[in-house]
Amino acid sequence: MTAHPYTESSLVEAAAIQLLDSMDWQTVSAAHETFGLLGTLRREHKGEVLLTSRLRDALRRLNPDVPESAIQAALDELTRDRSAMDPVAANLETYQLLKDGIPLSVPDPLHGGQKTVRLRAVDWHHPEQNDFLLVSQLTIVGQTYTCRPDLVGFVNGMPWVVIELKNINVPARAAYDDNFTHYKREIPHLFWYNAFLVASNGTDSRVGSMTADWDRFFEWKRIESEQEPPRVSLEVMLRGTCDKARLFDLVENFTLFANRNTGLEKVIAQNHQYLGVNNALVSMQTAREQKHGRAGVFWQTQGSGKSYSMVFFAQKVLRKLTGNWSFVIVTDRVELDQQIAKTFKDVGAVGETEAETCHATSGAHLRQLLAGNHRYIFTLIHKFQTAETINGRSDIIVITDEAHRTQYDTLALNMRTALPNAMFLAFTGTPLIAGEERTKEVFGDYVSIYDFKQSVDDGATVPLFLSSETGHPKLFLG
Repeated sequence: MTAHPYTESSLVEAAAIQLLDSMDWQTVSAAHETFGLLGTLRREHKGEVLLTSRLRDALRRLNPDVPESAIQAALDELTRDRSAMDPVAANLETYQLLKDGIPLSVPDPLHGGQKTVRLRAVDWHHPEQNDFLLVSQLTIVGQTYTCRPDLVGFVNGMPWVVIELKNINVPARAAYDDNFTHYKREIPHLFWYNAFLVASNGTDSRVGSMTADWDRFFEWKRIESEQEPPRVSLEVMLRGTCDKARLFDLVENFTLFANRNTGLEKVIAQNHQYLGVNNALVSMQTAREQKHGRAGVFWQTQGSGKSYSMVFFAQKVLRKLTGNWSFVIVTDRVELDQQIAKTFKDVGAVGETEAETCHATSGAHLRQLLAGNHRYIFTLIHKFQTAETINGRSDIIVITDEAHRTQYDTLALNMRTALPNAMFLAFTGTPLIAGEERTKEVFGDYVSIYDFKQSVDDGATVPLFLSSETGHPKLFLG
């Protein structure tokens, strides 16, 4: 029987390389790699996962005013051995160095003595100014075995993206079961710098973080807009996640590390969260410019990661928009208030103490907390019992959850009066129904819609089924 021509090496991998090449990634094969300063990748040996010479070049280019000794110190910090650490903890440490800069002490020629500076290993503001290299068939010597990932995407010499490809007749899950799991055990240092993993057989394509099990690998069906017809393909996956600007946005603004009972987990935004949050950001900026405060209604169904979307939104505002921002997180139930505060605490957006002390118990307490310039304040809608001004700042963003239940009536109007120059963004897990149209009057129109069917289709929400076998209809989870 003639072998199927659609093979991993000849078609899926070649198509991925060609696509990334068209997206202005430099591409090179390491199948016959030579080593040393004049070698293919300038690696010294097969155990290296960093392209040190490219990283050094990036440090020099991005930090032209510091001495060579500082460049070397930054390089030493990024490349130091983290094998004694849990790989996800090592990943968090390097992520923070990349995101916030590498702190170093350098001579201060103006005032004398030393000063602390943060050296950049990445230019977050201008993604195109960074070095993007896609390497195919990179050999990495592990603890016991030699591994060869299909594709590794390097940014400034650091392995951000690992892509594993399978024949169309092999489930994409095999890339996780047979390859990623093996790599994490044999070459854990590859994952100290990893942004995310992509598994594909050319048709089924999924992306996940280094700590995600297969059930938390998800499809990427739309590239730029929620209005695009959904398509599951390797092309949509790579254009949606590895386009230079989108890759940098995902890594900088849509990556979290959550402390769970099972340990530290890395969380990356799903497709609907990424598109929805960016929609909300645009709407919020429009509301600010037009001074009406209605940032919009963010409808993403229950179980689709709505609380994480709130964190992604707030963190990107703080990171990318100028302002002394404060966020007032408003719910209508104590348990929901505690749950959202815990989410913000678990991902490090608020500290342990702040998560406990920044719950406004009254309008007077809210006034006190806002005067104290806290980043995040949690409160209940029922605290807005009177129509009185609490704070007139224009850099307050009110994020409400389940806004349609109680927050479109008098309490919401009181809230608008209390914070007259704030912007209001409503999150809800269910659509507005007849009689709830006033929510739009208070918060604005939909900025994102991710309904129950979409969530079930994507595997983000477990489906519900109706059973009447016993004569008494019952709902159960699928």
